[in-house]
Amino acid sequence: MELLDKLSILTDAAKYDVACTSSGVDRPGQPGMLGNAARAGICHSFAADGRCISLLKVLMSNDCAYDCAYCVNRRSVDGPRATFTPEELVRLTIGFYRRNYIEGLFLSSAVVKNPDHTCEQMLAVLKLLRERERFNGYIHVKAIPGTSPRLTHQLGLYADRMSVNIELPSQASLALLAPQKSKEKILGPMGQIRDTIAESRYELARYKGAPAFAPAGQSTQMIIGATPETDRQILLLSEGLYKKYQLKRVFFSAYMPVVADRNLPARNTPPPLLREHRLYQADWLLRFYGFEARELLDEDRPDFDPLLDPKCGWALRHMEQFPVEINRAPYEMLLRVPGIGVKSAQRIRAARRYQALDFAALKKLGVVLKRARFFILCNGKSASPLPMDNPLLIAGAVADRGERIRKTVPPEQLTFFPPTKEDDVKCLTGQL
Repeated sequence: MELLDKLSILTDAAKYDVACTSSGVDRPGQPGMLGNAARAGICHSFAADGRCISLLKVLMSNDCAYDCAYCVNRRSVDGPRATFTPEELVRLTIGFYRRNYIEGLFLSSAVVKNPDHTCEQMLAVLKLLRERERFNGYIHVKAIPGTSPRLTHQLGLYADRMSVNIELPSQASLALLAPQKSKEKILGPMGQIRDTIAESRYELARYKGAPAFAPAGQSTQMIIGATPETDRQILLLSEGLYKKYQLKRVFFSAYMPVVADRNLPARNTPPPLLREHRLYQADWLLRFYGFEARELLDEDRPDFDPLLDPKCGWALRHMEQFPVEINRAPYEMLLRVPGIGVKSAQRIRAARRYQALDFAALKKLGVVLKRARFFILCNGKSASPLPMDNPLLIAGAVADRGERIRKTVPPEQLTFFPPTKEDDVKCLTGQL
């Protein structure tokens, strides 16, 4: 098979994995090294749904030995199969980097033969890039559940970030849709990566020349909408993963029906993109706003309201805590006011040390008064046009009405292969 055909197949096969970001590591270029990794992120990309990150996102192979029901690359699905050799993938990565199309690599793979064989092939790619090509750019690699600890450790010595995808939110769903995977096989490598990262940071603090292990940490991904778990179950699991495994991110991927299976939603079912969006908003509240999963959802209300963001939903259920006086409220309470973000809360805390703030000042500080006015006072005065003792009226005012009429358009992956433009493909790979 021609290299271009492999690239077309394996970049397309990688588009359903969203667990890739390039933040969290800062490794400047050095003499004789090729590229660098910047903490601030990079400017252009080709991700699963068009998100802009400059990583070559590709599978080592889509010739999978597993038969996970939700996966487009599963063994029982008919379709073109391809596998890169390590040399081919290294040549592509360096070629795209030299043309300034990418600044890093996101490498994953289907399970070829067995997890150890697959990991050995991926490890060969990383070794060639780091040692022979002296590539110093960002590399995110997917660890394969079931791989031996020795190989997982070696991958982390060459990668900036590692991820082990948990895939489905419960053991029952894994047993139903991915019987060859298990919670133990997924959480085992997560624990190993967590412990080795901690050891590496301790050694680096004492010895400057100690090898770094996955300095940008680890992440994971969950598929949303393929199984019946509630938002509460998903959020509780995410919170537990953050606390126990010190993950940098939990990514949520709305399930897109691409294969037919009696245990999955019908193929004409639209992907739950709004639900994914609400879970990301709630994830942000867990990570930066001091919320806990049990505060946001309970057994009586296990799913998020599609018309209200999670922070507004919580505030409307706890109107006894509002309104808050902007000039006296503690920082932790400012973070819980809808319309006030982390940066604007920090600005309020700094500015009110010098003067009493009014609504005009809050607007200049970045507060979204369209939402916040229902929950705050400035010098004892309110700007709410509605009575604060009626949450239903306020809910109607702050609800995202656009969601009532917004059309669900399936996202498309930006691709190196525009249809009917063969010359563009040849240009990208240096054949023109």
